[in-house]
Amino acid sequence: MKLSHVAVVTLLVCHCLYTVAQEEHNQKTYIVHMDKSFMPTSYDDHTQWYESSLKSASSSADMLYTYNNVIHGFATRLMAEEVESLKGKQGILSVQEEMIYQLHTTRSPEFLGLGKGDALFPESNSGSDVIVGVIDTGAWPESRSYDDTGLGPVPTSWKGECEVGKNFSSSSCNRKLIGARFFSKAYEAARGPIDGKTESKSPRDDDGHGTHTSTTAAGSAVAGASLLGYAEGTARGMVTQARVAAYKACWLGGCFGSDILAAMEAAIQDGVNVLSLSIGGSISDYFRDTVAIGAFAAMANGIFVSCSAGNSGPSSESLSNVAPWITTVGAGTLDRDFPAYVSLANGKNFSGVSLYSGKPLSASLMPLVFAGNVSNSVNGDLCMTDTLIPGKVAGKIVVCDRGMNSRAEKGMAVKNAGGAGMILANTDSFGEELVADAHLIPTAAVGQKAGEAIKKYILSNSNPMATVVSGGTHLGVQPSPVVAAFSSRGPNPVTPEILKPDLIAPGVNILAGWTGKVGPTGLEADSRHVEFNIVSGTSMSCPHISGLAALVKAAHPEWSPAAIKSALMTTAYSTYKNGETIEDVATGMPSTPFDYGAGHVDPVSALDPGLVYDATVDDYLGFLCALDYSSTQIKALTKRDFTCKSGKKYRVEDFNYPSIAVPLQTASGKGGGSSAPTIVQYTRTLTNVGTPATYTVSMTSETQAVKILVKPKSLNFSGKNEKKSYTVTFTASSMPSGIISFARLQWSDGKHIVSSPIAFSWT
Repeated sequence: MKLSHVAVVTLLVCHCLYTVAQEEHNQKTYIVHMDKSFMPTSYDDHTQWYESSLKSASSSADMLYTYNNVIHGFATRLMAEEVESLKGKQGILSVQEEMIYQLHTTRSPEFLGLGKGDALFPESNSGSDVIVGVIDTGAWPESRSYDDTGLGPVPTSWKGECEVGKNFSSSSCNRKLIGARFFSKAYEAARGPIDGKTESKSPRDDDGHGTHTSTTAAGSAVAGASLLGYAEGTARGMVTQARVAAYKACWLGGCFGSDILAAMEAAIQDGVNVLSLSIGGSISDYFRDTVAIGAFAAMANGIFVSCSAGNSGPSSESLSNVAPWITTVGAGTLDRDFPAYVSLANGKNFSGVSLYSGKPLSASLMPLVFAGNVSNSVNGDLCMTDTLIPGKVAGKIVVCDRGMNSRAEKGMAVKNAGGAGMILANTDSFGEELVADAHLIPTAAVGQKAGEAIKKYILSNSNPMATVVSGGTHLGVQPSPVVAAFSSRGPNPVTPEILKPDLIAPGVNILAGWTGKVGPTGLEADSRHVEFNIVSGTSMSCPHISGLAALVKAAHPEWSPAAIKSALMTTAYSTYKNGETIEDVATGMPSTPFDYGAGHVDPVSALDPGLVYDATVDDYLGFLCALDYSSTQIKALTKRDFTCKSGKKYRVEDFNYPSIAVPLQTASGKGGGSSAPTIVQYTRTLTNVGTPATYTVSMTSETQAVKILVKPKSLNFSGKNEKKSYTVTFTASSMPSGIISFARLQWSDGKHIVSSPIAFSWT
């Protein structure tokens, strides 16, 4: 059969379209690091050279972004064979596939919200000159937390702008929200054009996360704030006079590495003083980690960078964002709760939590069922969407197990099946940690023990009955703070000698600004609009530290990012006033430096730390040499031509960090090891930022297996910015693999206490 000319053309067009579609499907986004020193003199501009290098490997690829501040290079979409071709070109340092990051809020499937953040700390008027950049989901400019009343002109150091886009105009910015930008090229290259019906292609925050984090860090004081009547009071950021710059690089489908790097590029150029990122991805070497690379450039430009530790606790080695030039923040609780109560027909009562604010259940008892018995699913206990049988649920209180889908979504599943209320029961994965949510039906979230008791009652009773009552806001909860179970833990999986997290801050029960686009649960069916929301996660603890760093920066504008970090860490506390160690809510036992780092932040003390452990760019380069990084790897990370000196001995143990981690090898041999001790020495240098004083050292340790010797035992500082060094020698006996133990080293002049945690781990 002969095909007509039209048919042949049609087939050719279809084939070409199919081929293009296939090529696009096989493409991925890569970040290409260039060595600028190789740029031929025939090029006037580095972007021309980048373009030429790219075209030599791919005739069709375009550059999504070019970078100059964070790296020398660009982002582009390539197929695998094009990547290999590009790698062979002169001047290419590395070609790395883009990483996708996620927001570190518990509003994701496992955790979904609670809390408050209004700390009344001293402020300097110079705080109004400090600019906090937040890379997140953007800003909701109508929020009263961005009110600029009383603020003077925008700092002259600011070089940024207010980008115009969907639902966002140049007038959306003011003297508080001084800048707003959005970055979507990498996201759209991978996922297709942004759907204007679901999210705004602009700096506008349709999600809520970005508004919440930025107003936690530096929101203006708003009296009479609450979430549906809960946590009433004044909502305010850590430093109310500071300015906010919002960089939207996170979208419905995640935060794409090339977009994040472009946001960091812009933030450095714009002139921010503090950079806050409540996002995280998988762990990798620093020269492959987009956030670590961008953070190094920021640090080198004098910008303090704080990042969330992650919400993968209480598992050990669950951290992200562990580079030593990043301040890694875990989460603790406040002294406030939102109680809810469960009463059973057998007379037993249980306490839980909830932020439900609608019509209460009747005081009389109602039928009680376990979701696993009234579901059409094998995972019926989890109350997944459309899995409950209406005929067995209608008019009853349903017990749902926590896990898999979001907590508020479980309540919606109960509501849609005709249920009257819900008891959300923790499983052993969550223990006794309680997380309250703005549920859409009467709900009490209870701990594992209470959940098991309630389910046992249902099994043993032919006609189980119960009721659920909300109890408002309860202040003065003790003990507090406790380490949140979800907060990611050490040891540091990349560099065991650097203790992470660095410290903890409030990350549970945080009240802050919210978007007007979605309800407090973020569910599509939640039509409620709130000005403030209560959310939990290390996403919430990170901006506390970002704001407090801005506070310290305002008081000490000449301090380096490392000095600010040291001030926050060495003044943190790890015990309650009664001397007991901060509790880990995951275990109910005392927590450790692998949970809280240096401790819980104490901002008032951080303003006057006495001494600091400072570090320069050269110190960080020496640290990279100690990791045996090649010149190429160092350049890919730092943009610097730096070769480690062949005769010099670089040691991670000598990197000037405010905390100490000592990984030890379990001795091998018959019976598990020899008796020969391991001897390791660490060196540190302190800089005096206070008045002349003599500091003496003291040590506390919980193990007899390690002998600790500090030399000298006293340091006399006669002037400001004077530096003094000391060594710590650890003589460690062999212990079984998996053993961990801790100590604390403190320097004091009688007024200041400069404290460093020490962690020992045998592997």
